[in-house]
Amino acid sequence: METTKPEFWNSLLTEQSWDLLKELSTKPFQFAVIGGWATYLWTRQHKSKDIDILLFGFKDLEYLRQNFNLVKNDSLKKYEIKNGEVDVDIYVPHYSVFPIPPEEMLKYITRIENIKVVSPEILLITKQEAEKDREHSVKGTKDRIDILSILIFAGVNFSLYRELLRKCGKEEFLGRLRKIISSFSELKYLGLNPREYKLKKKELLKKLGE
Repeated sequence: METTKPEFWNSLLTEQSWDLLKELSTKPFQFAVIGGWATYLWTRQHKSKDIDILLFGFKDLEYLRQNFNLVKNDSLKKYEIKNGEVDVDIYVPHYSVFPIPPEEMLKYITRIENIKVVSPEILLITKQEAEKDREHSVKGTKDRIDILSILIFAGVNFSLYRELLRKCGKEEFLGRLRKIISSFSELKYLGLNPREYKLKKKELLKKLGE
């Protein structure tokens, strides 16, 4: 029996967010998408309500400062724009903090639908960092759904994933990822039934153990 996959966030809000992301991609500044929208672009599973972007440099930040109501968030090492109900979080090389330095992340970029997006391996690591910080929240649940979506639908290169973990000293993410895979129960958001997920789980755990 086929499992129907529901959307995680309100569709009206995600459509507003998607339209804004497409609009930003036509502007004369360079960025790569990370977070929930990057997961969607790779997997076509769940849309996001917030936009997370990584700028290529400070000249791109200057463009945003001149054309948008840009707010600096020193405590979280990012910048922010609010557009109606949609939040845009903006990260910058040599300032924002990630498990992998932003300038290193920008070496792993692909263009999907004319939008630059970080690779599945980079995305997986940054999603794991987010999930670690908000494990017991609604956003933590969405992080785990995104993590499984990336693993199942985005064609992760597990050798590159492990190499990047070694480079940034986050080898413990491997163990946490195994736990997320083993205990994942939100199957309706993947469109999989228990038997299908059992097979996927076995396959993924095997790949992580190689």
